[in-house]
Amino acid sequence: MDAPSPYTPPKVWTWNKPNGGRFANINRPTAGATHDKALPVGRHPLQLYSLATPNGVKVTVMLEELLALGHRGAEYDAWPIRISEGEQFGSGFVAVNPNSKIPALLDRSGAQPVRVFESGAILLYLAEKFGGALLPPPGSPTHAECLSWLFWQMGASPYLGGGFGHFYAYAPSKIEYAIDRYAMETKRHLDVLDRRLADSAYLAGDDYTIADVAVWPWYGALARGLLYEAGEFLAVHEYRHVQRWTEAIAQRPAVKRGRMVNRTWGQPSSQLHERHDASDFDTRTQDRLAAASGAAQRP
Repeated sequence: MDAPSPYTPPKVWTWNKPNGGRFANINRPTAGATHDKALPVGRHPLQLYSLATPNGVKVTVMLEELLALGHRGAEYDAWPIRISEGEQFGSGFVAVNPNSKIPALLDRSGAQPVRVFESGAILLYLAEKFGGALLPPPGSPTHAECLSWLFWQMGASPYLGGGFGHFYAYAPSKIEYAIDRYAMETKRHLDVLDRRLADSAYLAGDDYTIADVAVWPWYGALARGLLYEAGEFLAVHEYRHVQRWTEAIAQRPAVKRGRMVNRTWGQPSSQLHERHDASDFDTRTQDRLAAASGAAQRP
């Protein structure tokens, strides 16, 4: 028999107090802008407004992969949106993404700007824009497999992030039922991936595709113990095929660069708050900026 709950939901829920937790100051049950703030615009046709969370990393990795493939039109300006400070509720950002979530892309290459929001939609948009890059040929079995894993990630990761990650790392109190429920589902996800990767080098087959670009920032980071400090808790080392896939992707130069863009935490050498040119990786990481500032202040 279930134990009695200390909380009985009312017939109609109302927002009458903070809900606690790490993001309580920005959570609200309504959409729309809370303040007027225009977005900055750089010199490139592609303007990215994001942060180096897993969803943001998907897009910066994709853009860096496109550039590595020689697509000059994929040059981009990347601007940080500090979600903990509520910048995603500024009027300019809401105009690009009415859902107020990063990442958001504005393509200014045509006569009319095109907004694209939701990370999976951005990956697919960029792949199609650049001649099917990292996307198997339409109508092929691998194309169907790629899209299946791409949309698997869209449906699965909210259980990892909003479910497991929230209750394990961010909730104001540890709730055994919630942690057990989402830990079970997260481990099932890892097993799903592990079984697929036992038979295939990458998720869609022999080649690296946007499916891997989408899944890796979430489940690769989890497998490396970088997400929620939950590697030991979830025994991620047991998923050896996921580990092999994770490490192979982590070694890609475009992935290394993509992880740095719009990153505002961690080692200063890993933080490139804004990205406007390929040379920024060598000159504008936080350690380089600090060194340059220190040198300028010395007599």
